[in-house]
Amino acid sequence: MPFTFPEGLAPEVYPLAWLVGRWTGGGVIKYEGIEETEFRQELVFDHDGGPYLRFESTLSVRSGAAADGETTDGQVGEGAAFDTVWSTETGYWRVASERPEGLGENQHPLEVLVTDASGRLSLFLGVVGDGRVDLATDFVARTSTAAEVTAAKRLYGNVEGRLLWVEELAAFGHPMGSYASGELDRA
Repeated sequence: MPFTFPEGLAPEVYPLAWLVGRWTGGGVIKYEGIEETEFRQELVFDHDGGPYLRFESTLSVRSGAAADGETTDGQVGEGAAFDTVWSTETGYWRVASERPEGLGENQHPLEVLVTDASGRLSLFLGVVGDGRVDLATDFVARTSTAAEVTAAKRLYGNVEGRLLWVEELAAFGHPMGSYASGELDRA
């Protein structure tokens, strides 16, 4: 199926056009001090014609008891609803107008501003090209009640029409390490 640019998309964000739309799927969170936890995600990239994409991401985990009850060994059953919000983020993705030296012909500099409802604001800088996004935090600010996250890296990739992503964190006094990964399909 041929790709078409979304109607009204600003030319400045054409390198990000493949992200536009609603994505849903699941993944796993696992980090030092956090037990392995499955999640469901809804991720939306949209635009209003400006030189940026807006995005909103919600990760939900299962509540304590399964919708159809717990299994005999006390584990949450297959039918459990993902009804507890783990994290919500909103923000903007912009292709930077100034191109630094050293980027490949199909790569474009990227600036991503992420706000997390838990009280954190992160500025990611990175590169987009050939269906791949590499990001690393340049700045992290947080409220006094937010989790102690000091740095993060993210990788997003278009793999056979699916959106796969991974995130690493430096948080709670621990060095950079794997935090979460997801596999999403266009809804």
